[in-house]
Amino acid sequence: MIYTITFNPSLDYIMRVEKLELNETNRCYEEDIFAGGKGINVSTILANLGFANTALGFVAGFTGEEIEKEVRNAGFNSDFIHLKEGRSRINVKLKHGNETEINGMGPVVDAWGMKQLFQKLSDLKEDDWLIISGSIPSSMPSDIYEKIMMHIKDKGIHSIVDATNTLLRKVLKYRPFLIKPNQRELEELFDVVIHDEEELIMYGKKLQEEGAMNVLISRAKDGALLLDETGAVYRCVAARGKTVNSVGAGDSMVAGFLAGFLEYHDYAEALCMGSAAGGATAFQERLATGDQIREVRRQILCEKVY
Repeated sequence: MIYTITFNPSLDYIMRVEKLELNETNRCYEEDIFAGGKGINVSTILANLGFANTALGFVAGFTGEEIEKEVRNAGFNSDFIHLKEGRSRINVKLKHGNETEINGMGPVVDAWGMKQLFQKLSDLKEDDWLIISGSIPSSMPSDIYEKIMMHIKDKGIHSIVDATNTLLRKVLKYRPFLIKPNQRELEELFDVVIHDEEELIMYGKKLQEEGAMNVLISRAKDGALLLDETGAVYRCVAARGKTVNSVGAGDSMVAGFLAGFLEYHDYAEALCMGSAAGGATAFQERLATGDQIREVRRQILCEKVY
């Protein structure tokens, strides 16, 4: 089974307005609402590609109930922890050519909630997959990524971590199956300026030396690189299309990569599917469907660098 974790899921309330005027009443001409959060995005793309999975995380109040409803409508399961107080957050996104966002805070995750999370993680079995991504609420320990990785380290569970800076660095020793930094994040990790592909590969290999099995480096319009656990390096061109919305593209890439790997057991194909999923989502207002991803996959080319 595949599991994702979203510590602070949300209801994303999208309103489109002709123009936004401060100190005035603004009326939208179109609106939509759906469950949000990086782990939920990953779960959605996996479901769209035909892979059953379960979303873990914390919900509370009437908004938490609506998140569960939206998740069911999206086609995957959830096993959320229902916190006793507070309510899950609502993120308001005003689109008017540009986008203005107001993100809610979400509920406080108490000691009881943390205990429930680790009990659920104890139920994971050998060869299950766990995808950890997204920000950490202020009420949770700042080292929660590391605590989770330590909790599952001897159980034969495959982990994927999509995080930045210290969060990522501290979990590498637990041998995550996949990490997905971009060039900017690599520069921040090593406090350098990276000038070319050769340097990208060099710093990606340093992350492998620290413990990461596979390093997927996303490069936006320049495509992506994959350093796999066998020592091979693959290059993939970017999908062709007009970028409409970059939100969720990285999560889609993670989900597409895992879907491609599970279906074909081939790293080059996993890279192609990841790139296709990320590109397909970037070309849509919302997360891409399975058909949209497969259509973009037809134009994706990958080659082995060495």
